[in-house]
Amino acid sequence: MWRNSAGRVICVQRCDMAVVGGGPAGLASVIKAAELGVERIMLLERDEFLGGQLVKQTHKFFGARDEYAGMRGIEIAEHFQERIDELSAIEVKKGAVAQGFYEDDVLGYTHQGRFKKLDPERLLLATGASEKMLTFANNDLPGVYGAGAVQTLMNQYGIIPGEKVLMIGGGNIGLIVAYQLLQADVGVAGVVEAESGIGGYSVHATKIRRCGIPLYTEHTIIRAEGEEEVEGAVIQKLDDDWQPVEGAEKRLDVDTICLAVGLAPIVDLAIQAGCEMAYIPEFGGDVPWRDEDMRTSHEAVFVAGDAAGVEEATAAILEGELAACAMARDLLGEKSEIMEEKTRARDKLNVLREGPVGDEIRSGLERMRRDIDAGEDRYSHQSRA
Repeated sequence: MWRNSAGRVICVQRCDMAVVGGGPAGLASVIKAAELGVERIMLLERDEFLGGQLVKQTHKFFGARDEYAGMRGIEIAEHFQERIDELSAIEVKKGAVAQGFYEDDVLGYTHQGRFKKLDPERLLLATGASEKMLTFANNDLPGVYGAGAVQTLMNQYGIIPGEKVLMIGGGNIGLIVAYQLLQADVGVAGVVEAESGIGGYSVHATKIRRCGIPLYTEHTIIRAEGEEEVEGAVIQKLDDDWQPVEGAEKRLDVDTICLAVGLAPIVDLAIQAGCEMAYIPEFGGDVPWRDEDMRTSHEAVFVAGDAAGVEEATAAILEGELAACAMARDLLGEKSEIMEEKTRARDKLNVLREGPVGDEIRSGLERMRRDIDAGEDRYSHQSRA
């Protein structure tokens, strides 16, 4: 029982499993847990809709058919919603904002104008990631957007951000959003990438090249031009030491600059929970230490999706399922079905990360494994699988 500053009693609701975040990792986790027999599952989503980034993804997934290949992100979100509606063990609270994780392992959140308390036996943090920004002259002019904002405008609300866009960042997000802009009949002046090569999947880069969009590798943006809004952008070539090459500037006539320069895991609740943190550049920055079952150094707290390390949506779905299996094992015991599903999810994750596109993730996992091995006392509950 809690009392607020006015002495009013705030009741604490209890549940077997709580999930913060209704994106791909969170949705996959509650469905898998319910299918395995976990009861009293609570899903908290700050928006008024479920799906997270999936609702912005109009492109088709590729890979294995049982991992939603051939489906668009918006269709996958609808599929998850329909499945959740069929499972009575799952209670969904939309418009519920997690506010804090307290010393007695109680999660505080606001919903419908009221502050509430939740005491879960197991908690999954599937809070996603936030966009990183880039420092350059006049980056505060109207017309400078993050890629996620552009996707929200176009794919959710049907609003184009401008007439001609310069994309900064040649990773998957930059390439996908650039192509979505072209599909919306928005001009794309080019894709700027500081590295010597495009970092996104070749399938996305090939579509951009076929449309005749210039790819400016070893370049960066140095300033936006305009008085009250973006009227142009100046990019500059970089040398081998990532320093601007004098005299190698190029001005592009654009009215919009879209930044797709990476994501940073949202880890506030993990820090409040006292989870041990690690700086893993390959994962996007600071992330909670976690074992192979997605368990953090706090035995009751798990993490999945971009909050565990920025990766693609399919990986987030599989991590959510893996965490759900581990939590189900804690709550229901080592039933054969649970262990089989856990092995399946882990094997699929390993297959997904094979090959050159998974080099960065495998490097980050190895870095985390070295950190764990160097501090075994932090992980007295190491994976029992």
